[in-house]
Amino acid sequence: MPSHENQITDTRAPNTGHGLFMLSADDIYLFNQGSHFQLYDKMGAHIVSEGEFPGVHFAVWAPNARQVSVIGNFNNWDKFSHPLQPAESSGIWTGWVPDLEHGTVYKYHIESMHNGYQVEKTDPFGRYFELAPQTASIVWDLDYTWADDTWMAERRKRPADRSPVSVYEVHIGSWRRIPEDGDRFLTYVEMAKPLTDYVMAMGFTHVEFLPVMEHPFYGSWGYQTLGLFAPTSRYGTPQDLMILIDHLHQNGIGVILDWVPSHFPSDEHGLVFFDGTHLFEHEDPRQGVHPDWKSILYNYGRNEVRSFLISSAHFWLDKFHADGLRVDAVASMLYLDYSREPGEWVPNAFGGRENLQAISFLRRLNESVKQHHPDVLMIAEESTAWPMVSRPSHLGGLGFDMKWDMGWMHDTLEYMGKDPVHRSYHHGKLNFRMMYAFTENFMLPLSHDEVVHGKGSLIRKMSGDDWQRFANLRLLLACMFAQPGKKLLFMGCEFGQWREWNHDTSLDWHLLDGPIHAGLKRWVADLNRLYRDEPALHRHDFSPEGFRWIDCNDHIHSTLSLIRFGEEPGQEIIGVFNFTPLPRHNYRVGVPAAGFWKELLNSDAENYGGSGQGSLGGVEANPVPSHGFRNSLNLVLPPLGAVFFKQEGVP
Repeated sequence: MPSHENQITDTRAPNTGHGLFMLSADDIYLFNQGSHFQLYDKMGAHIVSEGEFPGVHFAVWAPNARQVSVIGNFNNWDKFSHPLQPAESSGIWTGWVPDLEHGTVYKYHIESMHNGYQVEKTDPFGRYFELAPQTASIVWDLDYTWADDTWMAERRKRPADRSPVSVYEVHIGSWRRIPEDGDRFLTYVEMAKPLTDYVMAMGFTHVEFLPVMEHPFYGSWGYQTLGLFAPTSRYGTPQDLMILIDHLHQNGIGVILDWVPSHFPSDEHGLVFFDGTHLFEHEDPRQGVHPDWKSILYNYGRNEVRSFLISSAHFWLDKFHADGLRVDAVASMLYLDYSREPGEWVPNAFGGRENLQAISFLRRLNESVKQHHPDVLMIAEESTAWPMVSRPSHLGGLGFDMKWDMGWMHDTLEYMGKDPVHRSYHHGKLNFRMMYAFTENFMLPLSHDEVVHGKGSLIRKMSGDDWQRFANLRLLLACMFAQPGKKLLFMGCEFGQWREWNHDTSLDWHLLDGPIHAGLKRWVADLNRLYRDEPALHRHDFSPEGFRWIDCNDHIHSTLSLIRFGEEPGQEIIGVFNFTPLPRHNYRVGVPAAGFWKELLNSDAENYGGSGQGSLGGVEANPVPSHGFRNSLNLVLPPLGAVFFKQEGVP
């Protein structure tokens, strides 16, 4: 059996001791302090030449290991051939292995100081992994020449709170497949042009990808992440993902990535029980295991874990030019008793249910991101009434830019599923949102979560026969675009896919051969165009000065009417919504100015699959007082329809 001694030193290369040329004393100090947020440049595997000799430098955190070694094809997976050395008392093991190069397959063999535990682990900082179900890491550089300088420069000039943000949520593995080639995934590169062309044609401002980080189980859609620094190899190399993002940027489309710092799967090759101890997670299962997902919860109280996670956030922003991160499952991080019964959780130091360590972590995360990338979006998927999620940390908030409005989503979908004959009794589901709409910076999501696990597709949530379902969905989307808040729509919902989303198959693109599906798609594109072109619909999404109800209490007729305000007089947009299948003739709506009000969009237009009823392109305001205004419009409201108006002659 080979000896442990001197196996890492090559006589041709200078001896660098413990490989500390990659890790300075400051690096080690900041890592152990929880304040090193660019660990991706220091930890993991890096191609580094010592003089004229090529090789790879390795660094892995395993403070409770007796011995750590690098294993792979290059040494026949021999755990004795290439041992690493401890870097002082940091808990980090480092070393340089000569003659290794880009593409080398490797793992870490860890022998713990506790109970003789030995295990082979994937690199927590690995940049590229073998294709699942294989689990080894691959030495990989991130060299790439970006061509999105214009986008990155312009991004800094567009404050998100005053700009249109309409997000198309995409799962890469099932957006579109190639049936003639075994129904395989599109690669990142194959997806670049068709996705970009589609998103541009539809008018969305951003794409949001369900997690692209490496995950062992495809059916988790990426939410059971193990490679926080590695794009999944299912769709190509890291550079291939860069090509996809770059192409979107060059065509004016932003990219938001879902990111999961809340939990990780328990696969043995991953982070769990990493060095024979609960290193990344809590030891107590009441703190360390998620009761619903059976996944493992990060220990935010450990400094090195904070450095690890925040470095991951910076990695995707720095190396992949992401324009934002949507942070998953924030509610599960904030509450110690999340989805737990009494006695199944451990109170904080003050006896409360708030996870003080997670709160501190989230604040530090957002502070750090904003310090280095003030122009990116940090979006919280937070489903409770936790206060000030999207308020600055120095004011006591969590520091996010936006929060998903889950309450609006659930209330509105419940309402739209009811037969119109009963809707007058549930009118509060429509107007309650404006009681809290400006307490946070909200994004209105119709997301993937609502079209899986037996919930049915979005179109099937609508009430009525097929024609009414499509009319209802056009009406729902009109309400979303009319209300304050940024927008998000999951793929397939924009053309009314009947089938519940299935991650194993492509979207049902053939449905667009049917006129009613194509009409819905045109409606979404025109809503996006209106939202982007009209300042009133996006400049004050987070401010009450941009919104006023005209009438939110007409429950008898199940209608709503509202005004959105721009920055200049005359930019006002009027939206009126009829939630019954009966057309409303002579329906009077107060308006803030006299003159002709042009009908900008009508969801009942035949072009969208409607019946063609409405106000014939516009209405002259009458000097008839209504709703507190001196002038009003006498409208024809189409059945299950939405209409938008703007005063003619105003740019």
